[in-house]
Amino acid sequence: MQKDNFLKFVSFFFLIIGASLLIFVFYPIVKYELDPSIGLRSFISPVPQDIQDLTKASNWFENNNKNDFNENSKIVSYTISIPSLKIKNATVNVGGEDLSQSLIQYPGTALPGKTGNTVIFGHSVLPQFFDPKNYLSIFSTLPDIKSDSKITIDYDGVTYNFRVVDKFEVLPTDIDILNQDEGSSVISLVTCVPPGDPRRPRRLIVRAKIDPTISYANTRS
Repeated sequence: MQKDNFLKFVSFFFLIIGASLLIFVFYPIVKYELDPSIGLRSFISPVPQDIQDLTKASNWFENNNKNDFNENSKIVSYTISIPSLKIKNATVNVGGEDLSQSLIQYPGTALPGKTGNTVIFGHSVLPQFFDPKNYLSIFSTLPDIKSDSKITIDYDGVTYNFRVVDKFEVLPTDIDILNQDEGSSVISLVTCVPPGDPRRPRRLIVRAKIDPTISYANTRS
């Protein structure tokens, strides 16, 4: 009798452990999908079925020139900080495409502070494993960013301040988000969503506009 009770207890214990692991993995995905604050903006065609290596920035959107990601720039890197997400002085590389080593600026998009759209890619995983110092998880909590949140970029000795104005989703075929706005200076932060979903079917876009009410601080000594 005691043996039967023990076996029932062990079975129940492992059942609880299994259920807890499933909740741990799927809860953030389901929670994200039910969030009404993020709308899908779809323009072109369905999501491709093949799963590509998304640690390479060139695989994030279709119909781009992969050779562009090896372009050279006079300024090879700069830093970005997002205080509300505890991201401080994260490196953004201009050129290259390894998202496990840094954030990546999409080739051909405007440099920070210039008129146009600066597009920055960052990798994400399940938000439970978020680490602002690990580039494989650095944008895992990007879906939580709020409107008017501050983003700071230090580029070429100058600090530029931005405020979040929009947040939405697109499909990997929707390359309109790379378009350049000739009327203002904006940045677009991009990551795959839902966070932790192995299919990575959509792209989250967080748009921020330069804040003219905050003067730029020259960081050069």
